[in-house]
Amino acid sequence: MIRSMTAFGRAVREAGGKRYTIEIKSVNSKFLECQIKYPRQYGFVEARIKSHIAERGVSRGKIDCYLGVEVIEQQGVDITLDGALTRSYIAALERLRDEFGLRDDITVCRVASFHDIFNVTHPEEDIEAEWEAVRETLDEALDGFLAMREAEGERLAADARIKLCEIEAASAAIGEISERNIESYPERLAERISSLLEGGGVEINEQRILTEAAIFADKASVDEELVRLSSHITAFRQILDEEEAVGRKLDFLIQEINRETNTIGSKSQDTKIAHLVVDIKCTVEKIREQIQNLE
Repeated sequence: MIRSMTAFGRAVREAGGKRYTIEIKSVNSKFLECQIKYPRQYGFVEARIKSHIAERGVSRGKIDCYLGVEVIEQQGVDITLDGALTRSYIAALERLRDEFGLRDDITVCRVASFHDIFNVTHPEEDIEAEWEAVRETLDEALDGFLAMREAEGERLAADARIKLCEIEAASAAIGEISERNIESYPERLAERISSLLEGGGVEINEQRILTEAAIFADKASVDEELVRLSSHITAFRQILDEEEAVGRKLDFLIQEINRETNTIGSKSQDTKIAHLVVDIKCTVEKIREQIQNLE
């Protein structure tokens, strides 16, 4: 399935008392570049996320992936009181009250403001369980991301196919014009020579005219270029139907199509052909811009 390199995907999933959010987006790039943003304590997921994205078939594009983790339910957290430290705080407050004659406002809330009297024990992190939750969220985000890539890729491929038909129509017209020009050249050459030699009593050498016509036909013929152009267009269509990443192949082929078009333009002096060559080059440039987006 042909894919664009421009897409976006998002997924939110809850597991183990946490809410995982993943957003993934991509733009054009010659290679696969992945930038992962995640909470500080989740550094262990970076390499795994990059590897998983590649395993899902993403081979090109500049990808930005964001992982957010929100704790929505504390599980297995144990809070204990440091009795000795608490007594020391209370004793110090009582001395402060008695020595300076302060109003007695020693309360639970006042004492609890000394946070170090509490010992908070978190459960040991299960890295594999965390990764499983992240991976499931990532897969859901990638499903939407890849679907968007495929939809956009099909739209670009359909547009390219239409433009290839336009190139074929223009190249067919070039072939007809070129053939007529070559066939009529001996007659036109003879008329021109007759006009120049009119009244001079010089006999026209028909063999020489045929020789010049053959030389002209060899120089002006664009049959080989048109055949190669047609072959490149056929290959382009075949590549559009391939399942793997095709962007680089198509970029090479569009260069070859442009090269043959330039050769046709340089070999012909016919204004109609020149106009058709310009049309083809404009269409080729439009295709080139589109395939820059393909994976």
